Amino acid sequence: MTTDSIASRVKASIQAQPQTPTQASIAESVQMTPDAFSRALKGERNFSTIELARLANLLTADLHWLITGEPDPLAVKFAARHEYNHQTGRRDVPGRNEDEAILQSIELAYRQAHAWRSRSDSTLPSTSSEVREALGYNFVRSFADRVEQSLGVDVLRIQNLSTDYSFAIDGYKVALLRSNANWFRSNWSLAHELGHLALGHHDSPGSTDVDERAANQFAAELLLPESQMRAVNWETIDESAFAGLVWDLGVSNPALKARLESLRLAVSDEVRGWLSLPTQVLLRKHVDRYAVTADAYLPVAERMTESAERRVPLGLVSALAAGIEAKRLGPATLAWLLETDPSDVVEQDLPEEGDLSTDALMELLGVSALTGE
Repeated sequence: MTTDSIASRVKASIQAQPQTPTQASIAESVQMTPDAFSRALKGERNFSTIELARLANLLTADLHWLITGEPDPLAVKFAARHEYNHQTGRRDVPGRNEDEAILQSIELAYRQAHAWRSRSDSTLPSTSSEVREALGYNFVRSFADRVEQSLGVDVLRIQNLSTDYSFAIDGYKVALLRSNANWFRSNWSLAHELGHLALGHHDSPGSTDVDERAANQFAAELLLPESQMRAVNWETIDESAFAGLVWDLGVSNPALKARLESLRLAVSDEVRGWLSLPTQVLLRKHVDRYAVTADAYLPVAERMTESAERRVPLGLVSALAAGIEAKRLGPATLAWLLETDPSDVVEQDLPEEGDLSTDALMELLGVSALTGE
């Protein structure tokens, strides 16, 4: 890679700034003399590594690209599920700063797993109908599993996030969801993030509003396809059948209401009333329609529990474990992902039989001795 090509990329990064800074101000910021910076831009001297690192930070440029001319294969661009602020008329992510530590931990996990996980080059279908076909019949009940198995997209579910994200790294496409007992919100979030991934919003980010509307439209057609919506007679359907449909679709009443309105489908006054009910209230009134156990509330509880549980892709866990076994990685990252103590993810060698007394061995294993009179 020639010095001149590095210089040209530095110039391009400078010109891309909203307000082009002066060479003198840039030189001062990266701790170079104006003469040294000028000569480096002309290709008359090399930029040092630290100078390039400072330039990348100052210009918000990809250091890997500045040096090699190729995009960093491990560069991460996060897309988030935005909230619409009715007062300002804008979409934003109010908790983005609070989420930063978790996002950095997730990114670190993928970077550490890189050497022990083969690069993924799976191609994600670009339309909701193709994604729906790939996921197969009744996919929503095991949505995350189907997404990983059929589409090659990693799905993580983490507590304490303010919203949902998606990103691409090292060829892997990842949906990062906030743990939420309301499974219908998680289903919509996963469909929304699949939209961002399928539509390439991480490759060439555009307008937030445009991208968000496109991802929401993708989610609507994936979970509530127009053909299925038009196949239902919304003027004659009874409450039990309506509740069963909401259960099978895996969406909330507000999401279904918005979809029916966007398609301008005629609905009965009764349907309007059911759509105004909290989703779980409606479903619990008709659990007998889908309950298969003596406890009719178990299906609802099961979905709530699954949606609230932490979820980490097995491939990511396996790669990190391999790095730990090779003594190239510490256990902290995997322990954080699994919510356990670092010592629990490092195999402890037990002594040969006879080296310890029974009491000592039980103490090592954390088992209390049983005593009796």
